[in-house]
Amino acid sequence: MRENFQNIDGKKLEIVHEIKSAYDEGKISLEEARKALKDRVQHLAPYEIAIIEQEMVEETEDECVKEDIQAMLEVFQDVLVTKEQSLPENHPISCYRRENAKMKELLLSVEDLVQYPVIKNQWLELYEELLKFKIHLSRKQNQLYPVLEKKGFTRPTTTMWTLDDFIRDEITECYNLLLEDKEEEFIGKQAELVADVRDLMDKEENILYPTSLEMINDEEFRYMAEGDREIGFAYITVEPEKSPNQNISHTASQSTSPLSGLFSAPGFAEELAGLLGKYGFNNKEEKLNVTTGQLTLEQINLIYQHMPVDLSYVDENELVCFYTDTKHRVFPRSKNVIGRDVKNCHPKASVHIVEEIIKKFRSGEQDKAEFWINKPDLFIYIIYYAVRDENGKFRGVLEMMQDCTHIRSLQGSQTLLTWEQQEKGESKETSEEEDKREGSETSEDVGNKESTVTLGNEGNRESTRTLAAGKLTEITEDTLLKDILEADPNVKTLLFRLSDRFKALNTPLARIMMPKATVKIMSERAEVDLDTLLRELREYFKL
Repeated sequence: MRENFQNIDGKKLEIVHEIKSAYDEGKISLEEARKALKDRVQHLAPYEIAIIEQEMVEETEDECVKEDIQAMLEVFQDVLVTKEQSLPENHPISCYRRENAKMKELLLSVEDLVQYPVIKNQWLELYEELLKFKIHLSRKQNQLYPVLEKKGFTRPTTTMWTLDDFIRDEITECYNLLLEDKEEEFIGKQAELVADVRDLMDKEENILYPTSLEMINDEEFRYMAEGDREIGFAYITVEPEKSPNQNISHTASQSTSPLSGLFSAPGFAEELAGLLGKYGFNNKEEKLNVTTGQLTLEQINLIYQHMPVDLSYVDENELVCFYTDTKHRVFPRSKNVIGRDVKNCHPKASVHIVEEIIKKFRSGEQDKAEFWINKPDLFIYIIYYAVRDENGKFRGVLEMMQDCTHIRSLQGSQTLLTWEQQEKGESKETSEEEDKREGSETSEDVGNKESTVTLGNEGNRESTRTLAAGKLTEITEDTLLKDILEADPNVKTLLFRLSDRFKALNTPLARIMMPKATVKIMSERAEVDLDTLLRELREYFKL
């Protein structure tokens, strides 16, 4: 790790470690530790603390959770030197800090509200905001940690990830207690939650972010910004970059944005094209011989982007090589995961499971491993397959992940062609009726029925909207999103046009919150003016 910095004084770091260890073990007092540091060290940078933790402190279970950041800062307060860096508003580190600023406001609201008798709706509204902090944690794990890891700074991936998950689970646990009306237990956990989240943010702002700014260069931050945009942000809006030539730099004053496509980092197709170009494949239309057929690079990329399942591939060296860039991803991923040790893509608590799967796949003892997540209104299926070549040699692991919620809800049989936008209440045969007719229909009958279906016909859309308008007699700020989507699922196209944030509706996890979302909440979450949203929806449904 220290090779990323110039003029590191190893003797100085040893002295700091010696004094801090003596204080932690109770051999010297706080005053004695401070004096010794001031006399023998004079000044200490945040990244030097990170190097000490990385190279000199023995790892222990849950060490990041147990470390008292405030106590550490008390010891170092006279020698710790942090330099103010002017960052553009949309620089990746600025985005983390902006999210933290909003979270600090929410924690103040928790401290204020806890003094009064519980009003459930007030707490639900507050906790629905607190839950968004998971996006902050997810982006950090999938974006920032991988870059630091590649530079030898592995402590965030092996220890701070543990704290991230601890905080995430703590917020979720409190939210569930609230839903279950366990008021006394819920209130009893609020002070601890506030302290834990503040401790996490202090670790980020005093050590993680300053160290990241020293270790990560401008080009790497530009590339990171693309993945940040893919995963999304909590509480903040990241504006598009006005000029693609502007730099994300922690010494520059101009603002910039992680809008996908404005940076030079190539996508999957471009990277593959560049690689194949070295071997004479320079034509994008040139067909490549795959196992059963021929495809162009464009076709390969399109197939992967439209896969109805999420796929990822880890090679025999346990490095992540590939994932499908689908719009419906079950869990967030970003380009920074490519080339990363798969063990460091998982929280510490589950690494042993990853290691066991690879070990048994490599030995030939097992060929697949299944997992599933079963929650109300959500069923996620995950399966791992051992990849072997024609000689049976282990070549890696293929992961497949699918949202099976809709599949599990299907009943009976459907043998006639229908479309998703078909409205409830329209004249159509039930599954039972279809079963009865199945044996008596001729191929000509089926062909005639199928020939009457048209796709993309504007007249059909209009009739759908007319029918929807009959179901939605009015749309107000209190109209539920689920009712709007039931009336016409194609209204998503309108919502996506109004704000990219509405694209979260395509993720399977969105269904958990969808039943509660009103037009007003949609307006706030997507940051679309309420009057504008109401007007657009009413025009769409002709109300």
